[in-house]
Amino acid sequence: MPLLGVNLDHVATLRQVRGTDYPDLMQAITISEEAGADGITMHLREDRRHVQDEDVFQARRHVHTRLNLEMAASDEMVAIALKARPDSCCLVPEKREELTTEGGLDVFKHTRRLSNVCRQLGVAGIAVSLFIEPQKSSVDKTLEIGAPWIELHTGAYALATGSEQESALADLRHAAAYAIEKGLRVNAGHGLHRGNVHPVACIDGVHELNIGHAIVADAVAAGLTEAIAAMKRAMRGDQT
Repeated sequence: MPLLGVNLDHVATLRQVRGTDYPDLMQAITISEEAGADGITMHLREDRRHVQDEDVFQARRHVHTRLNLEMAASDEMVAIALKARPDSCCLVPEKREELTTEGGLDVFKHTRRLSNVCRQLGVAGIAVSLFIEPQKSSVDKTLEIGAPWIELHTGAYALATGSEQESALADLRHAAAYAIEKGLRVNAGHGLHRGNVHPVACIDGVHELNIGHAIVADAVAAGLTEAIAAMKRAMRGDQT
């Protein structure tokens, strides 16, 4: 079974919406690791819509498993990564107006830039993965760029149904097998939830799945009963 990297960006989203100091992202990291997370993933976006710079530095001191930083291949983000020193970085495309990452990197258009970033981070001892579409051509370009890892974009699979989903799953299987044959480590993620994760988790050789939104959403539902009961106790002055 693959490892599970837990993305807690949307814990930070909830905090930023009201400009409060809660929910506590570091507390969420501790809870996640105690619950079995094999790593913590956070995406520092250009617009800082959820995770903030200081969150990354605090997480570096707080995480006991592994810290994976998702980021654009920009000079600003490279500088932050080199200062924070996460265990790994996943380079992702980013558009300010998007709600979430909409697809894999254009590794053909940005080959030189991605190569330079991979070199800079690699020299610093930070492993780099490229978030790519499940295509052999993208795998080949990753090899040319020099990244040792890839993360396959599972969005098409997650959004599809029926025969289209089966076809998208086959694309993931073929891309994973090809990349592993070429010596790359293969991770995967985007849009995965409890209803669709198992077939992806069964793909031979996939090292890690990075999942965030679905876990945070499930946590809201699973924790509402206790959260309401705790508030009622607090109203009565019972802090136990």
